[in-house]
Amino acid sequence: MKGMGPLAERLRPKSLDEVLGQDHLVGPKGPLRRFLERGYLPSLVLFGPPGSGKTTLARLLAEGLGRPFRHLSAVEAGLKEVREAVAEARRAGGLVLFLDEIHRFNKAQQDALLPHLESGLLTLVGATTENPSFALTPPLRSRLRFFPVKPLLEEDLFALLQRALAHLPGVEAEEGALRLLAQAAQGDARRALNALELSALSGRVTEESAREALGALLPALDRGGDLFYDLVSALHKSIRASHVDAALYYLARLLLGGADPLYVARRLIRIAAEDVGLADPQALRLAVAAKAAYEALGSPEGELALVEAAVYLALAPKANSLYAAWKRAEEALKAHPSAPVPLHLRNAPTALQKALGHGAGYAYYHEDQEGSFAQAYLPEGLEGLTLFEATGEGFEERVRERLKALRARFRSARPRKDSG
Repeated sequence: MKGMGPLAERLRPKSLDEVLGQDHLVGPKGPLRRFLERGYLPSLVLFGPPGSGKTTLARLLAEGLGRPFRHLSAVEAGLKEVREAVAEARRAGGLVLFLDEIHRFNKAQQDALLPHLESGLLTLVGATTENPSFALTPPLRSRLRFFPVKPLLEEDLFALLQRALAHLPGVEAEEGALRLLAQAAQGDARRALNALELSALSGRVTEESAREALGALLPALDRGGDLFYDLVSALHKSIRASHVDAALYYLARLLLGGADPLYVARRLIRIAAEDVGLADPQALRLAVAAKAAYEALGSPEGELALVEAAVYLALAPKANSLYAAWKRAEEALKAHPSAPVPLHLRNAPTALQKALGHGAGYAYYHEDQEGSFAQAYLPEGLEGLTLFEATGEGFEERVRERLKALRARFRSARPRKDSG
């Protein structure tokens, strides 16, 4: 196998018919197949996870049209390489420019492409693992079409691994080992083939050799990437829905995948305040303590504190009354941004402020409860404003009863006006 190149490169499809798992793009009615049949290719972006075939599709499109093709990686390329591609396109009368990881091009670099896309000199085929809605500038997006490339299904990867054995002469493989590789690759063809190639060094691919090849396969996360934020969102929503098993799964995906544990800890604190709230006031304390415990212990010992917090939050009663009340307060502020504070609530540290009536007639709660309940607290025009409403979940049942009694007492008290 020496000198033959990586297995993933040798297995790269030579036609659209060999592409696995992307029927929505290359099937009989797929848009990419229709482009080739019509001999037309617009500028476009293929977006999807690593190892799903974006580079292969770009090459097949260029080759299928017989157009000159140039491959650049935005990690290494800059304006100089773009100018060279433009010069080559002028000499050839046109060029398909495949720009891998296009999301890494900055605004100036993206803008440099615009006139050449507009003139038709360059046909851009971009590839990205990120959401192009966020990664690309509006002017560039307006000149492109977007096509999602899906992660390969386990059965697609199993078929690919079986196909790969023909390129590994003398190597035998257990079906269970191939299925293990297909499952563990998580939709990434390159990862599956690399693991197979490593596992095949012994001459026979067994489940044991497959596991050794896979090693700690859980992928390192791009902390600014879509997958990272999707996993964080899934963790948050699983805890909110009290699904403890899903919460633990996504927590493991994050922590074992390389996410910053302190970022996860801060998210757990947010969940405690937003989704548990006063339904269990201990939740916030535990979440904060879990972060402090991780800071004290580090990994891996401190991760168990985050596990404890995640499980506690998932099992805790839920109430978003604090979150909802804060949103209402923000809306009230937008509607009344400068409502004057009632005079009796204002501070009066100087003689002038006292002369203006600041603090006059204020009823101190601990000395005059009746007067305290009778005086106004909201600015004039906002009387009767209701922002906080407690639910019946957990401790909030007691909060709701307390709130009901307090509001009844405010309503029944004889109102007082500012004496100033």
